Amino acid sequence: MKYMIVAVGLLLAACAPLPPAGPMAPDDGAILLEFPPMRSFAAGNPGGSLRPNSEIARDFADLSFRMESGRILPTFTRFETPITVRFNGPAPAHLTSDLEGLLARLRAEAGIDIRSTSGSDANIAIELVPARQLRQVAPGAACFVVPRLRTWGELRRGGTSGAIDWTTLQTRERAAVFMPEDATPQEMRDCLHEELAQALGPLNDLYRLPDSVFNDDNMHAVLTPFDMLILRVTYAPELRSGMSQAEVMALVPRILSRLNPAGERPGGQTPIQTPRDWVTAMETALSGGPAPVRRSEAARAIAIGQAQGWTGARTGFAQYAFGRLHISADPNLALGAFNAAARAYRNDANMRIHAAHVDVQLAAFALIAQDAQTVLALTGPAIDVARRHENAALLTLLMMFRAEALDLQGQSDAAMALRLDSLGWGLYGFGSREEVVARLNEIASLTQPRS
Repeated sequence: MKYMIVAVGLLLAACAPLPPAGPMAPDDGAILLEFPPMRSFAAGNPGGSLRPNSEIARDFADLSFRMESGRILPTFTRFETPITVRFNGPAPAHLTSDLEGLLARLRAEAGIDIRSTSGSDANIAIELVPARQLRQVAPGAACFVVPRLRTWGELRRGGTSGAIDWTTLQTRERAAVFMPEDATPQEMRDCLHEELAQALGPLNDLYRLPDSVFNDDNMHAVLTPFDMLILRVTYAPELRSGMSQAEVMALVPRILSRLNPAGERPGGQTPIQTPRDWVTAMETALSGGPAPVRRSEAARAIAIGQAQGWTGARTGFAQYAFGRLHISADPNLALGAFNAAARAYRNDANMRIHAAHVDVQLAAFALIAQDAQTVLALTGPAIDVARRHENAALLTLLMMFRAEALDLQGQSDAAMALRLDSLGWGLYGFGSREEVVARLNEIASLTQPRS
């Protein structure tokens, strides 16, 4: 299940008004931006997993035999026949294209026999639903997947019956993915990747994972090499639905050795399980509740992690959330948290995309300080990372920050070229011209003198 992080925005004291929707008068002093077509990423193969197989095996066990709620899955389940996928009703062209790209990756990287179909008997149905209705069924969830069903109507009629209880499955035959119809193209694609992957395999999310969409920090936007390896193990011929955890895990090390020979090396860490009170603290911090409570819970998550002796993904995420929650309340405290998050993230090649998210926040502070050189130093590498990880929203913001820094240095032509290049990505990441222009105005406002 993909959870929504309630964003508190960039470092803004005030933002400039949006330009009018219609044509601008030639003498109104505004710059008319000619929007290019929406851009999107070609499905790629970003390479192999970077962690040792012994570590990945433990992750596989926790992903495959536990749910986010902590419930145990007594039986290993997967689809045992070729898999078909369809949309219930019409879907936007960008989403249809993203599905075909994802299915191609699943065939090539995970070895899964899966294809799209228009038939009503598809194994996995994807249905677009108004976000308001989704929240009524699963508050806080941006999208989710359920077993045994094909339509939203079936879910509404069935309520919380045992039919949608994953722990009762012996094998997987049908599943339905429900996504918001009013989301941005990138949000739809992100939901598609995580929920389709969970329909096929792991049902858990682990905050400790640095290299996976199966992590409620939502740092990764699309399925990673680690995720594809987990799915490839899930559909290995040695395994079958109905096996116990002991039976599966007796075979997984050998399967990983065959599928990921580069991972046959020492050094795997024994995972430190995430305590429920840390998860609860983070869920509250990321909720839409009162700001003081959210800030307090983020601080509690940091304290729990320090007591556990954590480093890495969980430490960085708690600091990142704490920083975002303090942008308006205490900018200096926010900056310290972002620097702590950056330190937690920068020591691991698996967390370059996490560091890029922090770099956006650090770039905002640097832009307010008129420190163009720091903005350029932060955004240069981060732009490459965002592009490689197919995060158009993040890529757009980084390009806009870099353009403002170039303007500060007097490189106005280069700044405008970069700004214009960001627009097509912005349409994919933010969904509309108005939203993209709002981001441009917000970031430009950071260079204005503060009273």
